[in-house]
Amino acid sequence: MADRSSGGRRASGRSGRSRQSRGGAAEPPRQSTRGSRSSSARSANTRSSGIRSANTRAANSRKPTGGRNGGPNGGEDLNDYTGIRGLMNPLWCYYGFRLAVLALTCFGVVMVFSSSSVTMISYGLSPWKQALTQGLYCVIGLLLGWGAMHIPVSLYRKFSLWVVGASILLQLVTLTPLGIEVNGNKGWIGIGGFTMQPAEFMKLALCIWMPASMANVAKRESKDRLKGYLVVAFVFLVCLGTVMLGGDLGTAIILLFIGAAAFVTGGFPWRWLFAIAALMAGAVAFFVLSSPNRMKRVLTFSQLCADPNSQPTCYQPTHSKYAMASGGLFGVGIGNSREKWNYLPEAHNDFIFAIIGEETGFVGAVIVLILFIALGWCMIVVAVKSADRYASMVLVCVAVWIVGQAAVNIMVVVDLLPVMGVPLPFVSAGGSSLVMCLIAAGVATSMMKEQPQIEANALALSL
Repeated sequence: MADRSSGGRRASGRSGRSRQSRGGAAEPPRQSTRGSRSSSARSANTRSSGIRSANTRAANSRKPTGGRNGGPNGGEDLNDYTGIRGLMNPLWCYYGFRLAVLALTCFGVVMVFSSSSVTMISYGLSPWKQALTQGLYCVIGLLLGWGAMHIPVSLYRKFSLWVVGASILLQLVTLTPLGIEVNGNKGWIGIGGFTMQPAEFMKLALCIWMPASMANVAKRESKDRLKGYLVVAFVFLVCLGTVMLGGDLGTAIILLFIGAAAFVTGGFPWRWLFAIAALMAGAVAFFVLSSPNRMKRVLTFSQLCADPNSQPTCYQPTHSKYAMASGGLFGVGIGNSREKWNYLPEAHNDFIFAIIGEETGFVGAVIVLILFIALGWCMIVVAVKSADRYASMVLVCVAVWIVGQAAVNIMVVVDLLPVMGVPLPFVSAGGSSLVMCLIAAGVATSMMKEQPQIEANALALSL
């Protein structure tokens, strides 16, 4: 009974409130409800806007901004390269590579003048002649290298076959009456007063063409790859054979370095690679044994110039060691070399590193070594981080060419290898070598721009 009455009271209360609400007496509560609903809506809108703003900020933080904040594909942040990891910074490697090239080139012009002035005077010529010629080739090489730097990678890949074909034709011209023989090697072309060494152009041609061909073969089905690899190997052997027909074993060894780099990075089958390596080793041994001059150099090196009868062959490496030893820690000073007074043959060409060691000492020689190491390191770092396989392979080939040739030249100077007649890149006198090395640096710079962080940096692209 009580429950029903209380329930009735509750019901009547609800009905009374309903009637009051309809009658207008409950108008203030209704307004309060609308206000609370509006405030709830506003707070909900505020919360949703805050969430949207947070999401937008998060998306923007994930979005690559280019330059220092990552590559265009959301790659790693360049700000993370701190401390020792700065050596892996692709942008630093990009600029470091270019600075090292300029430093070696300018230093090379100075050392060519210092090492050649006495020789030029002894020939009755101006002491500045060789230096001015080297400076002219330096300007030409820098201009051509600047142009090569701005050529798109796609054009290198597209016309690489034509480039290697032109290099083979030029090398064959050395076997015609236009060919010039120097120190037993017929590897130069002479037209009027102009001479060039086509083998230097062939080095660059192989660095451009072999990666393109290997990358194209890698896209084929497995059953068709072997045939494509053999075609690449055949063309490479043709290039090598045309150089060896002129008797230039030193340049042929550098071509072997480039070919090995392209084959290894291009996925060439290892069993065939070992077979080609064995064939090349046999060919090198044959060319050494078939040439009395090369045999004398190898025997002299192996006997450490102990035989007095081999003294003429030992003369150049012996005086090279004299120059290196007399330099001491800081050298005798630029221009004060004693070995350049016609004691050391080819002081401004293949043995210029000996004059560097004599005039700048151990410190100067080490700085040159560090610059070459920096060149190779920068190219390899960018090659590893590049998303373009062709650009990566080209960078590896150019690095092996430049650094490998520098290593061979320096090892010859310090009597760790027999004399091979290989110039020091960017430094030794010689127009063909300097111009082609600077063009190769331009090609490498163009390939480096394919790396995402470098491509996203506006300053890098504008220089």
